[in-house]
Amino acid sequence: MKVRRHGFLVLILLLTALAAAQDVASFEKRVTVKKLSNGLTIIICERPEAPVFSFFTMVDAGSAQDPMNKTGLAHMFEHMAFKGTDKIGTTNYAAEKPALETVEASYAAYIAERDKTVGRDEAKLKQLEKAWKDAMATADKYVVPNQFGKIIEQNGGQDLNAFTDYDETAYHYSLPSNRLELWAYLESERFLHPVMREFYKERNVVIEERRLRTDSNPTGRLLEQFNAEAFEAHPYHRPTGGWMSDLNSFSATDAKHFFDRYYVAANMVVAVAGDIKAAQAMPILEKYFGRLPASHKPDETTTVEPPQNSQRKVVLEEQAQPLYLEGYHRPDYRSKDDAVYDAITDLMSEGRTSRLYRALVRDKKIAAFAAGFTGLPGTKYPHLFAFYAVPLPGHNTQEVGDAIHAEIERLKKEDISDEELKMIKTRSKANLIRGLNDNEGLATQLAIYQTRYGDWRELFYSVDRIDKVSEADIRRVANETFNDTNRTVGVIETAAGKGQHGGLQPKDDSPPPQDTSAQGGGAR
Repeated sequence: MKVRRHGFLVLILLLTALAAAQDVASFEKRVTVKKLSNGLTIIICERPEAPVFSFFTMVDAGSAQDPMNKTGLAHMFEHMAFKGTDKIGTTNYAAEKPALETVEASYAAYIAERDKTVGRDEAKLKQLEKAWKDAMATADKYVVPNQFGKIIEQNGGQDLNAFTDYDETAYHYSLPSNRLELWAYLESERFLHPVMREFYKERNVVIEERRLRTDSNPTGRLLEQFNAEAFEAHPYHRPTGGWMSDLNSFSATDAKHFFDRYYVAANMVVAVAGDIKAAQAMPILEKYFGRLPASHKPDETTTVEPPQNSQRKVVLEEQAQPLYLEGYHRPDYRSKDDAVYDAITDLMSEGRTSRLYRALVRDKKIAAFAAGFTGLPGTKYPHLFAFYAVPLPGHNTQEVGDAIHAEIERLKKEDISDEELKMIKTRSKANLIRGLNDNEGLATQLAIYQTRYGDWRELFYSVDRIDKVSEADIRRVANETFNDTNRTVGVIETAAGKGQHGGLQPKDDSPPPQDTSAQGGGAR
């Protein structure tokens, strides 16, 4: 016990020393923020450890902004952002542009005939489909495949990627510091002059992603149906990757309309971190990103999810490993209790000393993994606090569900210990420090907090808010949130008489994968 306390004190001293270099005051000396006249916000953080920089472009629009009957459109445009511009990815844009317009006109005619409910002419439909495909073949003659990515790689770019989730779309990679102006040109150019080239070919890629990650994946199917059950009204009930009928219908014109509405300067934050000087870099970034047209931030009002007043349940019988998942509605990230939910996440799930790991994995030996986490499926709007467990052979979802409920009841009836609360607060500081240890993580965090709160400093204030969480706060929030009528349950049961295979196992101490069909659009 003395050794453990000594180790804890050493950890506290170490974190205190590190925090002195990672506090708001120290970052204020290195961070420069400027909102351009067109509404776009730029953040520069000087970090001269190595001659490289990373960036994170955050667009405050994700699949929650997908139009009805066009789900998956936010993700689809993320893919298109790697297709180049009117100068990159083409041999002759003057000829390619009218060819792409012909593709759209022929596709619109094809879809109009295909989707007729009465009087569809099958012979005409085949002719229209052929005309559309011929138009695509003509437009493809002008394409220089993957030229945008090749330029980046040829100039030392690393980790070229992007992602779309329910709340936002983001683009990121790293380059040598002497390529800053090239990056500013490329990144601004693809949002100034996007071209919907190879759209339907890329749409097929997105369709295959859905088949792989959802339709052919039991965990993916469970999460999709679980979200649809938990959210009746709010757009969180729709899959980020899109419904298949929408993927087979929306057009390049639809993607351009989505871009025109949401990819506006006022709806974007660009954060850059690395070996750059703000005094020299800011004029360069202003020169290129200032070219984006000014526009008001779009209205992102959505339908408010009504209170849940009965338990809901989704059961899938699959040739897969059993999985138990349950979620409880909670307010969005701006809630006064947001830090309390973060503290509960840490208490229940952080490492091998967490309550769920000790109870279900170590002591009862009924689960391979068990955890609780907030932020399903997003955080921008009211969302879910979720718990999950993967039963071991010989045990079932009912057992692990009961064990989770026992830990929840303990949380509701008993104050956590002083030592547990201290460790939660210590780990929050450690996690902050780890998240700022590299350029990519730093740029990401600065962009996210600037977007969500209008001030990157909230990244540091979030630790202060956890520091103020009390034992009573945790009991209160647990009692307010974790109630039977506020619960949605999703389970995978192994189909009777069939082997346990084909399931996707979550990693230890991690939440089950969310709708990952929209991840990594740039890594192709």
